[in-house]
Amino acid sequence: MPGVDQEFIPAARPVIGEEEIEAAVRVLRSGRVVQGPEVAAFEEEFSELVAGRHCVAVNSGTSALQLTLLALGIGPGDEVIVPSFSFAASANAVRLVGAEPVFVDIEADSFCVDPAAVEAAVTPRTVAIMPVHLYGHPAAMDKLMPIAERHGLAVVEDAAQAHGAALNGQPVGSFGAAGCFSFYPTKNMHALEGGMVTTADAHVARTLRLLRNQGMEQRYANEIVGANMRMTDVAAAIGREQLKKLPEWTERRIANAAFLDAGLNGVAVPPVADHARHVYHQYTVRVSGDRDAAHSALAEAGVGSGVYYPTPIHRLKPYWEPDQKINRTWDLPETERAAAEVLSLPVHPSLSQDDLERVVAAVNALGDAQ
Repeated sequence: MPGVDQEFIPAARPVIGEEEIEAAVRVLRSGRVVQGPEVAAFEEEFSELVAGRHCVAVNSGTSALQLTLLALGIGPGDEVIVPSFSFAASANAVRLVGAEPVFVDIEADSFCVDPAAVEAAVTPRTVAIMPVHLYGHPAAMDKLMPIAERHGLAVVEDAAQAHGAALNGQPVGSFGAAGCFSFYPTKNMHALEGGMVTTADAHVARTLRLLRNQGMEQRYANEIVGANMRMTDVAAAIGREQLKKLPEWTERRIANAAFLDAGLNGVAVPPVADHARHVYHQYTVRVSGDRDAAHSALAEAGVGSGVYYPTPIHRLKPYWEPDQKINRTWDLPETERAAAEVLSLPVHPSLSQDDLERVVAAVNALGDAQ
């Protein structure tokens, strides 16, 4: 157990400062609380993070994915290539529009989708690729975009964990037809809850604005069938304050990761691809021994950790059972290996130097105990 004067170090710690509280109160007092000036300002300011693309704010990252697929005309009969090593929302959005996810394997180093596996999975029914910038590391967009162009496929970036990540100097969310971000409290920046779609296509952006607001731009002048997936002005105001702090927080995450890289023994630290900017939503190592025992031992030492994701999507009930009925199986060895080995350590910007040293000591003690 940790010492009596030592607090437990959580794997993640959402930050809500006085600035965010004051912004929320300001909106509440204004009476403009849904889809108002704060949302418009947040969209404009977030655009600077994604090379000036159009930005459309919605109520969650999952909504961002679902509405993007709808806006691109993806639906029944279509296939979308998705990594199985991700949060279920990546595939859920595909199923929610009536399309079928086709699961492919990941790269061992980045945990992101393997371009060679993507190329091999393309069929006449394939209409899109959904790379996930997992844990804050950009997917290999320099290889994925040419594949999409050769086959005439849309690319929808799941950037829920990768605010500010980049490859060859180009920010994630600016490569494909659209990028989708999440502002859930555990993300690198949050809005309590919310999402953002980024796109270079003005028509797609307008369609997204219609879809999020019951299919109408002018009240009672419905143009298409839509939903209520609007972002509140309270969320947008909080998101604006978080966006101001994101650059400093990102640098802290990168510095914290560098300290862990240098100090850890007995685990495989996360490599970073050439010319990639990893923003460390998670600092994810591989444990060669009993991962679950390591997770428990760290907790006993006062260090939180997380397992993302112990069950790949293709083995979750909503996907496993239908595939068994039609006798379809997936051969995803790197996905299965990662699911058994990964462990995410604290890397968030609230960590003190003492916290970082305690994390290193606790992890290195795992090897000493073996």
